[in-house]
Amino acid sequence: MSRIPVAFPVSVLLLTLSIPCAGQSLVEGPEKPVAPRVAQSQPQAPVDSSVIVVKPELTEEQLADLYMARKDYREAAQVYKRLTDQNPQNPVYLNKLGIALHQQAALGQALKYYERASKADPSYADAQNNIGTIWYQRKKYGKAIKAYHKAISIRADVAVLHSNLAYAYFADKKYENAIASFRQALALDPQLFEHNGSRTGSLLQDRSVEDRGRFYFLLAKSFAEAGNLERCLIYLRKAKDEGYKELSAVRTDPSFAAVVKDPAIQEVLAPKPPDGTQP
Repeated sequence: MSRIPVAFPVSVLLLTLSIPCAGQSLVEGPEKPVAPRVAQSQPQAPVDSSVIVVKPELTEEQLADLYMARKDYREAAQVYKRLTDQNPQNPVYLNKLGIALHQQAALGQALKYYERASKADPSYADAQNNIGTIWYQRKKYGKAIKAYHKAISIRADVAVLHSNLAYAYFADKKYENAIASFRQALALDPQLFEHNGSRTGSLLQDRSVEDRGRFYFLLAKSFAEAGNLERCLIYLRKAKDEGYKELSAVRTDPSFAAVVKDPAIQEVLAPKPPDGTQP
């Protein structure tokens, strides 16, 4: 069964640095001459050679966040570990160390630090969510659902939490629950599937599924209920491309009532023509 790769969208502290990705050159093409800009009305102030400009150094946390942005997870974990040793009750440091370990597939160690973060601050929804992602990856969907529900009880206004819960319900074959959770996630953030969805760099989002055809159909259904024809079409087409066998349910499912007569929807529902013939 094919799988969509897990996406762990973790946005980190954005520093005022420009760093090339691995393998990316700083020079992207021939350098073009640039005409110098001349200030005509504002004379340039004389330079005081006695003034020494000192650039601020990165804090330990900023350095670790920078390593995370560059996907240098081992180096990030080392710095976060120093921070947690110095601040053993800091839930943010504990949680970020868990993420750095998680990204190295050290799930057991990651879980330990997520649980420590949650114990240090029971109101820290991000750590509870990340506990859920561990159970999801281990296919312990009941435990994942429980963890996501706990996170939502703390922060019900975060779309990613509802999305993660929806994925867990889907994997557990509780499709109506999955639809309800996706609907709630999209109500909070209609562009949820267009970006990573992380709020602070401490919240993981899992998007791995096995039955992709059914999954895309359920997403199309959620967008149809939200009145978003464009997104509904995108995911219906994806479901069709995956060979989903129950696509005709669109004609009778009340969730699609507002969009089913649209010509583009009808085109998607039309059977594929035999090979070698024109549609």
